[in-house]
Amino acid sequence: MATSLTLENDSSLAQGYLKVNGSTAATLTTSGITGNLTGNVTGSLTAGGSLTLATAQTASGTAVDFTGIPSWVKRITVILNSVNLNGTTLPQIRLGTSSGILSSGYASNLAAISTSNAFASSSTGHILVNIGNTGFVYIGSIVFTNVTGNVWVGNGTTYYGAAGGNTTIHTSSINLGSTLDRVRITSGNGTDTFSTGTINISYEG
Repeated sequence: MATSLTLENDSSLAQGYLKVNGSTAATLTTSGITGNLTGNVTGSLTAGGSLTLATAQTASGTAVDFTGIPSWVKRITVILNSVNLNGTTLPQIRLGTSSGILSSGYASNLAAISTSNAFASSSTGHILVNIGNTGFVYIGSIVFTNVTGNVWVGNGTTYYGAAGGNTTIHTSSINLGSTLDRVRITSGNGTDTFSTGTINISYEG
């Protein structure tokens, strides 16, 4: 027997009914749902409300891109695990839209926690560290949050170096001008390449 699912309303009582084969399965009002809904729900969320983990990528080449980020996303987390560059350039994270990756307009600042504290800033991307070395590995988590419109603020921490290395605290802000749909993790100079490690992102509405 086929199963029919209908949604009916009662304007006199300002409530609706979810019916299965003509029988009320639940009553819907402005204060909530009464009734028992059991079983599996399938499909996809199109208006946010879920945490999505992208497919992890092995760090290689001059940049690692994550594209196709839905327009409803309000927060993105970038995760680096033992990522290494083959040169001394400083890795950055850049955000982008359907027009491409933005490499200017960032207000990014960093403080290194070490025996001799250091500071750095950048306008070309969200900076992660203040010192580069071919033997360094980078481990960190960086969250980008949509403030309003197309303005995004990033903050996070990154460990860098070998045993006994340092940790940095970093922030940034950027107005993308249009809807974000991609994130790039890149070498600062665009020529040094990633040689090891794993990079991934998660996002939510």
